[in-house]
Amino acid sequence: MDWLEAFILGMIQGLTEYLPVSSSGHLAIGSALFGINGEDNLTFTIVVHIATVLSTLVILWKEIGWIFRGLFKFKMNDEMKYVINILISMIPIGIVGLFFKDKVEEIFGSGLVIVGLMLLVTATLLAFSYFAKPRTKEHISMKDAFIIGLAQACAVLPGLSRSGSTIATGLLLGDKKEKLAQFSFLMVIPPILGEALLDGMKIVKGAAEANTDVSLMALIVGFLSAFVFGCLACKWMIDIVKKGKLIYFAIYCAIVGLATLAFSLF
Repeated sequence: MDWLEAFILGMIQGLTEYLPVSSSGHLAIGSALFGINGEDNLTFTIVVHIATVLSTLVILWKEIGWIFRGLFKFKMNDEMKYVINILISMIPIGIVGLFFKDKVEEIFGSGLVIVGLMLLVTATLLAFSYFAKPRTKEHISMKDAFIIGLAQACAVLPGLSRSGSTIATGLLLGDKKEKLAQFSFLMVIPPILGEALLDGMKIVKGAAEANTDVSLMALIVGFLSAFVFGCLACKWMIDIVKKGKLIYFAIYCAIVGLATLAFSLF
């Protein structure tokens, strides 16, 4: 992987991490087009995911500051309830990470057919959430947080959008649009950082034996590209969810999913 390929893939990750079109699916498609194998893609994916986490911290720093200020009051306030919801939402993805991590990594290297199929599933979810009109609830409940967490756990499959799955699930449950995007972006921070730490330790431990074409320069360029475009996409996506324009992404995912399946099968 050269620096230009790293820049393009970082840009794809930064934009698609927040837009409901599956960053993992688009990275898999881009990597296949560039001829990058699954092991290299996994290493690069860790780096650019950390970059997009940092972009979340930059764009949502006011909300994060609000949470921490409330936590230090040491009482059951709105901020504490918000943190509890985030912790509850992490339970399903934690189980997947602990017991099925190796299986997930195998799926990432299994080709583009699964990516195409999961993009079609993403399109279906977004379309359902657009046309469904459930009664709107004021706050995200613990039950809703757990169900949204289940959606996030399912979205470890490449092509199934994490933001698309969690936001669409929340909309189907009747949660307010204004709160869903922020909750969706904040709830993924601990799992990504935890996974990056474990994978980083594994990469460092086996660095001397690894045979990888991803240079340090490519990793740095990819990181910076993902961070900058992640900041832009995060802010844009919050506005999109508020305006309820997810149907356009459903159409996009359906087109890309069908094109990916056609490319893989024919």
